[in-house]
Amino acid sequence: MHSPLKLFQIWVYLQTQPLLWLAVTLCVWELARAVDRLAGHRALSNPTVMSILFIAALLLITHTSYRNYFTGGAYIQFLLGPATVALAVPMYANWPVIRRNFAAILVSLTTGSMVAAGSAMLILRVLRAPRIVTISLGPKSVTTPIAMGISQQLGGNPSLTAVFVMITAMFGILVYPAVFRLGRVTDWRARGLAAGVAMHGLGTAKMLTLDDTAGAFAGLAIGLNGLVTSLFLPVMIVIFGI
Repeated sequence: MHSPLKLFQIWVYLQTQPLLWLAVTLCVWELARAVDRLAGHRALSNPTVMSILFIAALLLITHTSYRNYFTGGAYIQFLLGPATVALAVPMYANWPVIRRNFAAILVSLTTGSMVAAGSAMLILRVLRAPRIVTISLGPKSVTTPIAMGISQQLGGNPSLTAVFVMITAMFGILVYPAVFRLGRVTDWRARGLAAGVAMHGLGTAKMLTLDDTAGAFAGLAIGLNGLVTSLFLPVMIVIFGI
């Protein structure tokens, strides 16, 4: 029978091995998907949100640093690049629909981007939050790599921005069914565009599981939202006196 000290030494060794956390991440994801299926794909059972919360709790309980976890998580992060490029496939398949509605897309997306960034910064401005926090929250509705770049260039904290981006996406995933229902938003084009603007990657992934057209519009929204926010956010910072 192994002594507690021996088991602890084995665990310390395993913590640093990339395959351990890669396997843990994949197992947690499959478990979360199974729970989501049993729950009938409800908002509160979203597998992405459950996976994030479970892994975060596991790291805290086992006193594992994020650096050690990322030795395995890096393999999954690498796949984000190909996955993002793959969004071009549904966009290409729905290009005729996108082209016919491009004027409406541009107007609604620009409005949504400005409201998302401007309202957050204005609220913090009224509450007298520190300038670095206010700027860091501005690009919260932009996909993480772009948001962090915008934040850094404007004097924010990229790490803090990444947290805000994730919280925004997770909150959106939890409430979007009720929002669409209350707003009577039934058109998949509108749903996809809204999800891409408000929930970026997580919203796009969810839309792709529901409807191909919604996924295409959500993928388009991710790119355009990053562009619009990077153009208008510096102007809003000047206007609000931040």
